[in-house]
Amino acid sequence: MVADLLREPGMQSTHQTKIQTELRSPSHAPLKRRWGVILAGGDGTRLRDLTRLVAGDARPKQFCRLFGDCTLVEQTRLRAERSIPAGNILFPVTAVHRAFYQREPGIRPSQRIVQPANKGTAPPIVHSLLSIQRQDNDAIVAVLPCDHHYSDEPAFTAALESAFETAARCRDSVVLLGSPARAPQTEYGWIELGPPFKAAPDFKEANAANFFEVRGFCEKPSADLALLLFQQGALWNTFVMIGHVRAFLGMVAAARTGLLKAFASEYLWDSSEVQIPGWLYERIYASDFSRDVLSHQAGSLIVSRMDDVEWSDLGHPERVIDVLQAAGLTPWWAREWHASKRPPASALPRTESAVA
Repeated sequence: MVADLLREPGMQSTHQTKIQTELRSPSHAPLKRRWGVILAGGDGTRLRDLTRLVAGDARPKQFCRLFGDCTLVEQTRLRAERSIPAGNILFPVTAVHRAFYQREPGIRPSQRIVQPANKGTAPPIVHSLLSIQRQDNDAIVAVLPCDHHYSDEPAFTAALESAFETAARCRDSVVLLGSPARAPQTEYGWIELGPPFKAAPDFKEANAANFFEVRGFCEKPSADLALLLFQQGALWNTFVMIGHVRAFLGMVAAARTGLLKAFASEYLWDSSEVQIPGWLYERIYASDFSRDVLSHQAGSLIVSRMDDVEWSDLGHPERVIDVLQAAGLTPWWAREWHASKRPPASALPRTESAVA
């Protein structure tokens, strides 16, 4: 099996017994206990040429208006606020992007966690989780990247709501949203499905049939492995995660990243903008939450398959153009982008008439 090839020592699945023992009695987490973390600190280098064309400067993609009048981070904020109180959403950003994140009208200064540098997804996620735990030890947290597109926003919201309810009952697990793969993509993360999620009789979740245990992970596989994963029905990892704050932190502790000790309480968010000191980030390694935490903790994960919505990671210009074409949209900059990528006439193969 693919998972057996990828699994680290000690990663053997414990789902079959664990999930059944951790289900709680029916309990819907109050809205006030829902929190969100919108990851807005990336550099967006792979999309830099396109965003420079669209915006006229070197802003990262999350602060660019690629679809309509909203930036990607604004679209993600509106997406999150359909399920999470606005005041309970944190935005890890990076100091060098100050000129751009300060222009975002929907992000209050009190919601910002300013990193001195971008060191991957793990440091801002762990800092945010520790900050939220200090505010609410029973919080249910959703982590959302801000460079995604969903073909059906109501369907995504339904999937997120379902994940919140599942996370409220399975307080020792984290729920991932997985997207059915449309191709053997080598640049995405993949989730290999285990058995269907074994819900208790009183678990009335409407989409329970779409929940599965997680057998294994694969980050950016080779072409041959991606094809095998695709054929086996593995899902693309959207990196949208929902879980009890203590479940998240338990996985971080088990992964031994060292990040739990890196952030002393005086540097955590406390209802006002926090500037993480530069010297603190100099002492930690760059790390990826999916690779360095999730991939080692498959036994603590549940995946929800989003059958009713197509997901795209806007990591390359071609993906942005594909999304626009699927929606029947052709903004001026898309036409210019195509024109700039068209080979010059001298490089085109000659036709028969030209040869003649």
